[in-house]
Amino acid sequence: MTQTGFEKVPARDRRRFPGISSRAYEHPADRSALVALRKLSGFDTVFKALSGLLPERSLRLLFLSDSVRVGETQFPHLYEMLRDACYILDLEKVPQMYVQQDPKPNAMCIGLDEPIIVVTTSLVELLDEEEMRAVVGHEVGHALSGHAVYRTILLFLTNLALKVAWIPLGNVAIMAIVTALREWFRKSELSADRAGLLVGQDLQASMRGLMKLAGGNHIHEMNVDAFLAQAEEYESSGDLRDSVLKIMNMLPRTHPFTTVRAAELKKWSENRDYQRIMDGHYPRREEDKDTSVTDSFRQSAAHYADSVRTSKDPLFKLVGDIAGGAADMGGKLRDKFTGAGPGASSSGSGSGNASGSGSEGSEGSEGKGGATERG
Repeated sequence: MTQTGFEKVPARDRRRFPGISSRAYEHPADRSALVALRKLSGFDTVFKALSGLLPERSLRLLFLSDSVRVGETQFPHLYEMLRDACYILDLEKVPQMYVQQDPKPNAMCIGLDEPIIVVTTSLVELLDEEEMRAVVGHEVGHALSGHAVYRTILLFLTNLALKVAWIPLGNVAIMAIVTALREWFRKSELSADRAGLLVGQDLQASMRGLMKLAGGNHIHEMNVDAFLAQAEEYESSGDLRDSVLKIMNMLPRTHPFTTVRAAELKKWSENRDYQRIMDGHYPRREEDKDTSVTDSFRQSAAHYADSVRTSKDPLFKLVGDIAGGAADMGGKLRDKFTGAGPGASSSGSGSGNASGSGSEGSEGSEGKGGATERG
């Protein structure tokens, strides 16, 4: 998008990212969950069928007839935020945006051919200008990443599942795809939060917005550090029963818990990758076609392995301990059956035995250490 397409500049200087690829801010779990979703049995068939059957035109007419379209004469401050967000992330075509009457604060980006951004009146009333700017950037991030298509299918299938709940097998098949879609969409929200930070470039505003989503318009009664401490307590407290309850609480949701989102965003803001983007070093859209899917999946797998290893959640710690114990046991078994280490049987001449045992013992120790580190 050329600069001449924007007659007005943002209220304060913000860094712009020409040609930025969504890979720059996408959470590794977002990419890996999407890969897993596409591998789900029957998903390709459903996706192709719904792409042609979803009443997108009807959806657009619905918003056009029963919501307020954002523009120069309606919600102009939101329109400027939208244009600014598209300018900063270099999204060539500004999506249509609507404000919908709803007592629940929410925003979404949907659509198959072209994305539509919808925000509720409650959200507009809840957030200040900088907080809202982060939300608009969040939704533009969804548009740039192409998330709108899958979000639209998720909405459609969720409604369909309610209508065919009386058909046992049909409902099970649909809910399997809905569950996978929700798992992906929760991860995609972490990516979009990062996009919102790149647009707003104000971490405190992003934090405040998330706190307001959790506790309402009482920001003077809340504290960022205490809010983040809740995420720490949520992750580390309890026992295995609590870990199972966390999973059960999460399954029906399309968004991660707000404390977790805040903690994830703050962690990324302190990461070297974020600073590199701010310094102008980031993947470009023109390079997307050369990106290796295998490398992306490998990075995602490494992220999950690291998450399990460093997590304080009781269930994840158990998984890590089991994996580490298995690796340690594997090293001991290898020493035993290859004749390495202190358990090796004595045979042959003394000097030969000492030499062989020393050499193999050293090799066995290294192998064992490597296995433990992988665990």
